[in-house]
Amino acid sequence: MKKTAKFAITGLAAGVALAALSSTAHAQQEWTMTTTWPDNLDLIKIDQHWVELVNKLAGEELQINFRAGGTLMPGTEVFDATQTGAIQASGDWPGYWAGLSPAFSPLATTTSLFNGVDYLNWIQQWGGFELYQEVYGNYNMVYLPYGITNNESGFMGNTPIESIADLEGKRLRLSGRDQGRVLEELGGSQVTLAGGEVYQAIERGVIDAGEFSTPGVDYNAGFSEVADYWSTPGWHQSASVFGVMINKEAWDELSEETQETLKIAADATMAWSLAWSERQSTEATVKFQEDGVEISTLSAEDLATIQDATNEVILRGACEDPMHAKVYHSMISYMEHYANWRDVTVPFNMSRSIDNLPSLEEIEACM
Repeated sequence: MKKTAKFAITGLAAGVALAALSSTAHAQQEWTMTTTWPDNLDLIKIDQHWVELVNKLAGEELQINFRAGGTLMPGTEVFDATQTGAIQASGDWPGYWAGLSPAFSPLATTTSLFNGVDYLNWIQQWGGFELYQEVYGNYNMVYLPYGITNNESGFMGNTPIESIADLEGKRLRLSGRDQGRVLEELGGSQVTLAGGEVYQAIERGVIDAGEFSTPGVDYNAGFSEVADYWSTPGWHQSASVFGVMINKEAWDELSEETQETLKIAADATMAWSLAWSERQSTEATVKFQEDGVEISTLSAEDLATIQDATNEVILRGACEDPMHAKVYHSMISYMEHYANWRDVTVPFNMSRSIDNLPSLEEIEACM
């Protein structure tokens, strides 16, 4: 009996030791992560918030060494670096990769469609998360959306834009594939510039007006110093999503518990980012006005015209790429389904009420 007990205790000790060794092995994992944002743009705070949470919650298995955008490589190279495993992770805005697949465009933002709560709903409950995995999965990556901002500022510059008629012939800094197409439908031309170049482009008159992000980000980037006019609302990006690209092999090396911890940190950061950016936008709007920037708002008729152009661009894009069609089909289906509850709660609903959406039947025909 004593010998049996001794063997049992010895076996238990060996099991505990083995578990400790396994835990130690996980604890030694270190990731290198960068982002598309340099440290002088406030959007980097979303990346930093997630990294800090992960390092607190999963520190026994994983520590992420975070580097600001541009310190390891140009922001345009982080996608390839993460895909190949040269680094384990990188923060991004999906729209930057629309040249690889147009499906990245609606994963990043929409023109005149989703607001921030729509993206939150869609990602969490209407199948959006799975579509991020499908699109990024084609490039050997797992994707965790962890940032949402509401609609962007609008166009700022030294030329007033008080109606869509004023867009005719204007050169405007605008990011996003679908956004550029809508602008062209309205008579303007898209100029592609890195975020850090918008200030000088406005100052030197290289562009008639430009946009970059939310009012909080734009104010801290100095836009009130070079722009006299601000055209609202930011129809071109009615909301935006940010997240972390994770190399698939690096992800698979994590335990299931740590993978879940990273997802929890992403969800927490997503909620924080929406409230943070709305507070920043509110304070910055006050500062823009105090600095003498003149704000104008497009009419309801102009916004209806923009919606018509948006619908046409979505349908055209759907027939050019099946994955692009699949993402938009999911988004429009969400809006139609959610309307059953949303529209009976007006004016206390959390999402945008809209009665002019692209045709699901026409999108389905292109899938």
